[in-house]
Amino acid sequence: MASPFTIYTGGHTPAGDQPRAIQALTKGLKSGMRHQTLFGVTGSGKTFTAANVIADYGKPTLVIAHNKTLAAQLAQEYREFFPNNAVHYFVSYYDYYQPEAYMPVTDTYIEKEAMINAEIERLRHASTQALLTRKDVIIVASVSCIYGLGSPDEYEKVNMKISKGMKADRAEIIRRLVGIHFERTNADLEPGNFRAIGNTIEIMPVSEKTIFRLSLDDDKVSSIDKIDAVTRAIIEPLEVFFLFPAKHFITDKAQVEKAFKSIKAELDRRLEELKAEGKPLEAERLKRRVSYDLAMIREVGYTNGIENYSRHFSGMAPGEPPDTLLSYFPHKADGTPDFLTIIDESHVTLPQIGGMQAGDASRKKTLIEHGFRLPSAADNRPLKFDEFEERVGQCIYTSATPGTFEKEHCTPEAGGQIVEQVIRPTGLIDPIITIKPVVERADFEGRPFKGQIADSIAEAEKTVKAGFRVILTTLTKKMAEDLTDYLKDKGIKSEYLHSDIKTIDRITILTEFRKGTFDVLVGVNLLREGLDLPEVALICILDADKEGFLRSETSLIQIIGRAARNVEGRVIIYADTVTGSIERAVKETDRRRAIQVAYNKEHGITPKTIIKAIKDITDQLQTEHKKAVATELAIDQALFEKDPKKLIRQKEQAMEEAVKVLNFETAAILRDEILQLREKLEELTSASKKPAKESPRKKRSAKD
Repeated sequence: MASPFTIYTGGHTPAGDQPRAIQALTKGLKSGMRHQTLFGVTGSGKTFTAANVIADYGKPTLVIAHNKTLAAQLAQEYREFFPNNAVHYFVSYYDYYQPEAYMPVTDTYIEKEAMINAEIERLRHASTQALLTRKDVIIVASVSCIYGLGSPDEYEKVNMKISKGMKADRAEIIRRLVGIHFERTNADLEPGNFRAIGNTIEIMPVSEKTIFRLSLDDDKVSSIDKIDAVTRAIIEPLEVFFLFPAKHFITDKAQVEKAFKSIKAELDRRLEELKAEGKPLEAERLKRRVSYDLAMIREVGYTNGIENYSRHFSGMAPGEPPDTLLSYFPHKADGTPDFLTIIDESHVTLPQIGGMQAGDASRKKTLIEHGFRLPSAADNRPLKFDEFEERVGQCIYTSATPGTFEKEHCTPEAGGQIVEQVIRPTGLIDPIITIKPVVERADFEGRPFKGQIADSIAEAEKTVKAGFRVILTTLTKKMAEDLTDYLKDKGIKSEYLHSDIKTIDRITILTEFRKGTFDVLVGVNLLREGLDLPEVALICILDADKEGFLRSETSLIQIIGRAARNVEGRVIIYADTVTGSIERAVKETDRRRAIQVAYNKEHGITPKTIIKAIKDITDQLQTEHKKAVATELAIDQALFEKDPKKLIRQKEQAMEEAVKVLNFETAAILRDEILQLREKLEELTSASKKPAKESPRKKRSAKD
């Protein structure tokens, strides 16, 4: 069967280890391997390899990242690789989330607080709808994909199919729309809204910002038009379209009534337990809470914290795992998953997935013990790790530093494989590593040595003289600051960088570092990942024998990888004792380097330092951006005075474009501008409707 995916490579073909890795991983998938690891060094193009595997294998794919930012970057990359396929972004829809909690020691109850991002909620619906209607789907998700989402069967069962020419009663269509949680409005449409004017019904699905206009004639749907929400232009006429519910949690009326009965029954049992335990205060608290919640749900269909009753409304048994995004992916007839799962940066993502349920359970246990929630609230939870394993398809883990889980499950004995991607398409090799002592004494080869600070300064001066930059990594922020001051006293141009530095200042520091305004950058943990600094030819790791998170095998390998962008790259590890982490990190780096050198020699490749343009971001922010903003404000003011509604439509269109490319920061700014413009327009409209005050002359005339 031909793959439904069509990959666009932009003229690039797999190089280095990529062709071999693509072939091995694809062969492993087709042979039924459950676990595989793409063990790729930094800069080897792991995402490009994974994209080629997806295209070859041809099954719907879930890509999991350990945070929203990384997920957005990956989603954009996969969209570039698969422009004609359905690539979607699924993360938590909360801009801000404070979970409900109780602290017995201080008798402090914290109410749940949350701010939902409507745009991300729309993208979540687009993800689930794509999974239920297409086969060429890639969902890039954060670990929020293991949280409860609602039954896909119920979600799909109540979708509306509307065809041109079908019999349709206006009142019945409106009733069905309300039944699947669409809200009626007479104002501008937003996702999840509809409006009915005469024999025309306009609907905006929750998954997009496009209007579908139904025209009714003689109890039939005479036409269906897809309309641009901003310009109101007809995009295309349709013969049929499917409309999914505006909420993921759908429950039929019969189940709702069962839920009310089972909640009341659980409440009665729990009240008896609390009274038997001598907890009358907790019993009274719980009785009031549940009674209030049930009254709210019956009257308005919702209450704050309704998710704590999800097990009753879904009809699941106590302790049964909730439905999640994984439930929406295709499954075989026997119920086994029939999709591919790629876990990015698995050494971070897998432990995060494994720890989610325990933290949630601890918080819920306290709430239940003190009468704030029923025991069934514990069933509103993320998946446990073993439940997650059962629900994902064949897995490929990608990492430069695989963790214990990957190493244990991807061995031939366990029925898996580890596929190495050591060769970089650029031909660059891993840096040379030297180990030197920390204290003042003879080094490991018996030569006189003056200590790590004096030696690192001497090595830095040689590297700077050769025209390159240097990074020194410390264990603490205080040490980074003190060492920077010391270097400056010695006449060495240097700056420090750590998490207390503001974002805009970090950009300035890194730009100046690359330009050569200063030569030595001193930092802590944030220097491990995400920095692309090809000018760096030396990294000094101070106090490397202080075992811990910052000096673990994984962290050391990540730090060493920062020197692999420059052909002259080298690393000095300062340690009085060669710890297990140091030994393993050095051994692994030397092994990779030997493979890379041999490959380059065999293929006649001469490694070259990456040449990357230095973009002065801060100059743009401080000059061009200010000019652009001033110009835009002037244009906006002029257009608002002339046609305020047109300006609002333009801003809405710009916001939509920002969301399409996952630029949520820009979208949020535009959203706030739109709200301000609407308020301003409303003020002007209200002022124009007020009756003009009568002049004193008219008042006297009326009196006379």
